[in-house]
Amino acid sequence: MEKNRVLIVDDDNMTLQTLSMALEDDYDTLTATNGLNALKTIAREDIDVILSDLDMPGLNGIELLAKINEMDEPVPVIVISGQGNIEAAVEAMKLGACDYVSKPVNLDRLALLIEKTLENKRLKEENKLLKQQILEHGPDLNMIGHSDALNKCKDLALQVASTKATVLIEGESGTGKELITNIIHYNSPVAHGPLIKVNCSAFSEGVLESELFGHEKGAFTGAVATKKGRFELANGGTLFLDEAGEMPPSIQVKLLRFLQEKTFERVGGTKTMKVDVRIISATNKNLGQLVKEGTFRDDLFYRLRVVKIEIPPLRDRKEDLDELVSGFIEKYSNLHGKPITGIEDDALDLIRGYNWPGNVRELMNCIESAVVMAHGDILTAEEIPEYLSFKTAGAGGSKEGLLHELERKAIIDTLNSTRGEKVKAAKILGIGLRTLYRKLDKYELEV
Repeated sequence: MEKNRVLIVDDDNMTLQTLSMALEDDYDTLTATNGLNALKTIAREDIDVILSDLDMPGLNGIELLAKINEMDEPVPVIVISGQGNIEAAVEAMKLGACDYVSKPVNLDRLALLIEKTLENKRLKEENKLLKQQILEHGPDLNMIGHSDALNKCKDLALQVASTKATVLIEGESGTGKELITNIIHYNSPVAHGPLIKVNCSAFSEGVLESELFGHEKGAFTGAVATKKGRFELANGGTLFLDEAGEMPPSIQVKLLRFLQEKTFERVGGTKTMKVDVRIISATNKNLGQLVKEGTFRDDLFYRLRVVKIEIPPLRDRKEDLDELVSGFIEKYSNLHGKPITGIEDDALDLIRGYNWPGNVRELMNCIESAVVMAHGDILTAEEIPEYLSFKTAGAGGSKEGLLHELERKAIIDTLNSTRGEKVKAAKILGIGLRTLYRKLDKYELEV
């Protein structure tokens, strides 16, 4: 397990050596001979606690404390004072220091203060993260809808939540895979712990490795400081790997090792790290098919798919549409300060007649757009995004609507065939890349 890092700041070399030797068995210790050097160390290293003398030339302990308090995430400081400098130590505590010790330092008391400071720091970080997660995800823990297909997913999520099993969530983009993850985590024994999420398709191979496993200072160009990865940040909680099918082979190997041994190394590091993390992964692809194609490891696939939850697309649970529409109207009316109380039948018919290839996310965007554009307190068909009218008109035989629907389908099919590569898709469609972007925006398509 990685040791906490303690920075000792004192202009007396004997004090630095004594404290460093006394603490090195339990902590990674770094030293600085004055306040300015301490600030440079803090800028490039991940420090957990600072022990700082008060009486130093240049930048003294009080001034160093003031600089630290100006940081976005201040590092906790324990001050070290001389026998005749107790008043300054008390002043330092008023300015935010955690505690103080007097010289000659009682090492047993110092060890207790460090542990107390680290525990307080951990609790503050957990509370901050938990509050943030509640603010971000609290309202979304209950998925809207009561269709049999959706209830089956929610029941399975609640059943597996109490276990430590890895879960693979499959479903098209926009079906609510992240919401199922929230249900599992926040109903699990580690609900108080962190829920860390990473989209595996959002990073290049090298960057994804660093994001997941962290890196040591100097591991590559630009690695100016040691960085914790998502696995370390998720310790004691859940790590959600979205778009897991996009993981390159090198990352698959490291993830498989973690699932087998619960250990890993940071990029550029040799120290083996061990954390307690539950893995939930999600994909809009068929991982079984990727295994057959040789792009995804079969041993990793079976490790990730101890339990599989398959979320149905919205077109297969249209009985949830009316409830979803009502829920989103309420949500976005409150968000945008508009007193929308309902929706006309004609507008609702447009929504019911559409196939929703973008699933719940597309419906959510559609309702938000309608709420923003609404003139009265009831949504009308004129306020529903235009492409839904194209779809309805196309189905009814309107030439204009049919052309729009054919164009939209051609764009979707071409992007699917190119795996989302827009440059290739534009070339196949015989249009410019900028034109393709305009049409993606026009039809509100997500790649």
